[in-house]
Amino acid sequence: MPIGDLRHRITLQKFTTVVNENGFEEEAWQDYETVWASGSNLSGREYYQAATVQAEKTVKFLIRYIEEVDTSMRILFKNKQYNITSIDNMKYTNKYIEIKALEVESSG
Repeated sequence: MPIGDLRHRITLQKFTTVVNENGFEEEAWQDYETVWASGSNLSGREYYQAATVQAEKTVKFLIRYIEEVDTSMRILFKNKQYNITSIDNMKYTNKYIEIKALEVESSG
């Protein structure tokens, strides 16, 4: 893959317990790592399969391999939040990960 294809910045976030300014614990999303990625919408068969389960707003992200990424995380991309639905270690080479993530509907 040409390095220029990874031209978007995405931020991986983890849901963790943090201590607020009053000393109380609360759960919140915290930035885990910001990485370069390529992003694309689903097309063809993948899109139609997603549509059957109302997941048409799924986006595929390709990033360099990071071992700790899991489906409990989410992605911030272009001021939108995406819940990770699947992770594929491409050809099991530990070089690239394809992440499918579903856009979170805004409540406002």
